[in-house]
Amino acid sequence: MEIKIKYFTDIEPIKFIAGKSDWYDLRAAEDVEMKAGEFKLIKLGVAMQLPEGYEAIMAPRSSTFKNFGILQTNSIGVIDETFCGDDDQWRFPALAMRDTVIHKNDRICQFRIIEHQPPVAFNVVEKLDNANRGGIGSTGKQ
Repeated sequence: MEIKIKYFTDIEPIKFIAGKSDWYDLRAAEDVEMKAGEFKLIKLGVAMQLPEGYEAIMAPRSSTFKNFGILQTNSIGVIDETFCGDDDQWRFPALAMRDTVIHKNDRICQFRIIEHQPPVAFNVVEKLDNANRGGIGSTGKQ
């Protein structure tokens, strides 16, 4: 699959790191200073033209909170193929939980490209006929 990508600044290009993950890292395209409680849309320096029928799922890297004290305010981001204009720069919606500084080229989030979910028909039933697992959070800590 080939995807058109536009860079808005001279950040390090996106690259695949074989054997590590099938997610691609995204970097801050600017230096950002945030105070605890502050919200900012951090520029990621890229726009892409995804193929029809595909979308990008964006999430924080596992070290983002530890390194920068920021949370992605919408938990994950969904960027569909219609967000493909020349000025449709991707951004990371960040909420600072402590005072922090993020430097240009710091890796702050990641994305993967997936096909749209197919349409689903829901069949209403009275019983599922399976063993109960105990609900969310019931499998313990270890």
